[in-house]
Amino acid sequence: MNKDEIIAMLNDDFVRELEATMVYVQNSFLMEECDPSRVTEAISVDEMRHMWWLADLITKRGGKPTMEHKELNFGGDNLEEMLKRQIQLESEGIDIYTHQIEVIDDEEVVGVLKHIRDEERRHRKEFRERLDNLKD
Repeated sequence: MNKDEIIAMLNDDFVRELEATMVYVQNSFLMEECDPSRVTEAISVDEMRHMWWLADLITKRGGKPTMEHKELNFGGDNLEEMLKRQIQLESEGIDIYTHQIEVIDDEEVVGVLKHIRDEERRHRKEFRERLDNLKD
């Protein structure tokens, strides 16, 4: 895989992290229950950190991070729908990072993507626990 292909993948990742950050920040403002709101806010900060790591990888390889994103889907107007959307975003990210780890041959990039994927797994677990607690 050449440098331009890696930069393109990393930019897709960067935008996905940007979108997740914006969804989580907005949702944390609107969630009425404190614990899910606090967890969502904290995870949005993790997503911003992922953006920094990805931007570093992109610029080191001669690219420029893009901030162009699509229209955002926040998940809905209630806590359950928001958490389900957040779980979906984390699951999509995990699948994409897993694929990229398999196809990218840049050791530094793979190391960062593995770390991000592991954090996304933890995020998904945190969101699932909050969703499960709604049903109890």
